[in-house]
Amino acid sequence: MDQEYLPSNHPELATIYNNISQVYNLMADYSAALSYLQKTLEIHEKSLSANDPDLATMYENIGRVYYAMGEYSTALSYHQKALEIRQKSLPSDHPLLAITHNSIGQVYYTMGEYSTALSHHQKALEIQQTSLPSSHPDLAATHSNIGRVYDSMGNYSTALSHLQTTLEIQEKSLPCNHPDLATTCENIGRVYYAMGEYSTALSHHQKALEIRYKSLPSNHPLLAITHNNIGQVHHAMGEYSTAHSHHQKALEIQQKSLPSSHPDLAITYNNIGEIWVAMADYLKAVSCYKKTLKIQQVALPSDHPSLAITYNNVGHEEQLAVRWALDTANEFRQLGGQCAEAGNIDSAREYFQRGKELYKHLAKIIDQPRSQTS
Repeated sequence: MDQEYLPSNHPELATIYNNISQVYNLMADYSAALSYLQKTLEIHEKSLSANDPDLATMYENIGRVYYAMGEYSTALSYHQKALEIRQKSLPSDHPLLAITHNSIGQVYYTMGEYSTALSHHQKALEIQQTSLPSSHPDLAATHSNIGRVYDSMGNYSTALSHLQTTLEIQEKSLPCNHPDLATTCENIGRVYYAMGEYSTALSHHQKALEIRYKSLPSNHPLLAITHNNIGQVHHAMGEYSTAHSHHQKALEIQQKSLPSSHPDLAITYNNIGEIWVAMADYLKAVSCYKKTLKIQQVALPSDHPSLAITYNNVGHEEQLAVRWALDTANEFRQLGGQCAEAGNIDSAREYFQRGKELYKHLAKIIDQPRSQTS
């Protein structure tokens, strides 16, 4: 209705488009969210000055959507535009500057550049400690970000300290089923997992899952992340079938809600591959690792640490897969021969067929990959 009565560049239309985009973003429909954000941006770029703070907010929102879509370099460029405008138009201790530093830090963290990520999050913390009350939720978010980085750098005690601070603030300021509480439970669970305290890790991840099922749509990508984390804990505890079911649930959610080249899909394929390795099914493991690698080669920088790990996994599991398939195929052939000598033709035929199928898999492994994995 507003489109019929308002000019196409009217500021009220920009507000409406922006509100619609936020709804789509919450629903994890990122392409629709981006479409409405681009419409909002077109109006703002025509009606606002180049350094208007509202323009910075738009760049930030667009950056967040690209981040959610796994397009990290594009996300970073929008967040850096937002930072440039805010540094020119706002006081140096303005809370919005802290938000932008946090956004940039999250992108660098996901790209594996932990030192750069940490410097942005610490800058955000410095600003917030001078401009916000000590119980403000934004301070909780920054402590959470810093905790995640320290966790990835292997400094678990410092990570846990920041994450416990996050939890203390959130428990005072947020409702009990708020999604941010789930994120904090999840991050604490990851640290306990890294410390080898699996039962404590599992309880935190299950709490996160409970909150997310109550507060998010059933196909939201954050649910997939939680299922993956629970799967990893069960894997570490030797409960492979339970682990596999959680990773498969994560994959189902991600295939519905994320682009096919999203890095989170690569993580899930990798997790499933690790389960197959633990269960000594090396052919399936290699298949999963190659799917991981295919996505990572598109979505990650060439020097990202995850790429090196996946290259190693593919090569190592290929060797195991070839050895296992060759031994098993030869065993089927021998069993088939024994059955044929005993006059059991049907069983002989079945064993020979199973051996033949394994030889075909072997041929695929040997013929494919060097061009795909280098």
